[in-house]
Amino acid sequence: MSTPSSSDTPSGRGGIGGVSGADETHALGERKTQHLEICLDDTRYRVETGSSGLEHLGFLHQALPEISDDEIDTGIEFLGKQIRLPLFISSMTGGSEAGYRANKELVRAAQATGIPVGMGSIRILFRKPEVFDHFAFKKIAPDVPIFANLGGVQTREMKHREVFELLKKLEVDGVAIHLNPGQELFQSDGDRDFRGVFDGIRRFVDGCPVPVIVKETGFGIEPRLVRRLIDAGVSYIDLAGSGGTNWVQVEAYRATPSERAAAEEFQNWGYGTGVLLGALEGQPEAEGRILASGGLRTGLDMAKSLAVGAHAAGYALPFIRAVHEGGAEQAVALVERYEKVLRTAMLLTGSRTVADLRSGRMVRTPAFRESVRTLRSAIAEEGHRGTTPGT
Repeated sequence: MSTPSSSDTPSGRGGIGGVSGADETHALGERKTQHLEICLDDTRYRVETGSSGLEHLGFLHQALPEISDDEIDTGIEFLGKQIRLPLFISSMTGGSEAGYRANKELVRAAQATGIPVGMGSIRILFRKPEVFDHFAFKKIAPDVPIFANLGGVQTREMKHREVFELLKKLEVDGVAIHLNPGQELFQSDGDRDFRGVFDGIRRFVDGCPVPVIVKETGFGIEPRLVRRLIDAGVSYIDLAGSGGTNWVQVEAYRATPSERAAAEEFQNWGYGTGVLLGALEGQPEAEGRILASGGLRTGLDMAKSLAVGAHAAGYALPFIRAVHEGGAEQAVALVERYEKVLRTAMLLTGSRTVADLRSGRMVRTPAFRESVRTLRSAIAEEGHRGTTPGT
């Protein structure tokens, strides 16, 4: 669950509804608070839509795996550090007191379990530097990778040098650039112009002092754009496909009845995370560069994602709900559950390492194979017509 904020407009573009900078900052905090309330209350708000496609994958069970549990190694390298699990807490909210409290608990859980964690958008720090401590989490989690978060539109409009200096001050290990045009279009004050964002990302990557992750926010990144981003120097692509939090729906709960009705038509928009992974299988340039998030809810979702090519798996909404219910301790318990499931799946498939898990021990349903084939065919057809994503 990411609550990106590319509508926190830079100075010179005007504020929210034309209000002053102070009022704009207050409005942003209110919006972030509402986002959290909507995502946390599943009795009133339905924000998870679509399908990840992972339900159409399974494993070939090995009744005689011929390995011992203590031989299993779940560790990988990520953002220049060795981590004990191929799992990260995806970027959450930022810019509100409630968001700060939640993020602090998530970072505590990340340190306790040895997994990476993403923070909310740092855009607000350029207008409200006094909340720096809301994002300076390295002192709480010195031993795990922490990555910052910024909107794709900001790479087009902001002075990169100032962003880079802030990243150094925050002592982060990476930065995620989020793409969220769907969400922006359902914010009354959201961005409407997405021209030049790819070029902004490319220029940003050229000078960035830390690795760059580019992520969607629930609708996925198709394989041709994945390849273009890798060619531009992006370190990791977080597919962030459908099946999880639908930010069009989240924004619709804050909108007029007419906007809500329009949003309903986008419940099944985007690419399922599992299908995207399937479409990227066999692409050598993508090896070790693909992150899977979007609709992952179980430990087996992580195992399946890794088996079809993901380098690591990210979860957002499950963690934000866990800390809401029981703080860092409940988030730690969730990590332990995911780890137990992953280790069990590895042993029951005879996989000593995460790389071994990618050795073809999968069952793909006909529906999954057809979805992958259809997506690949559609992309090839677009390519023949000369259409290039991101231009």
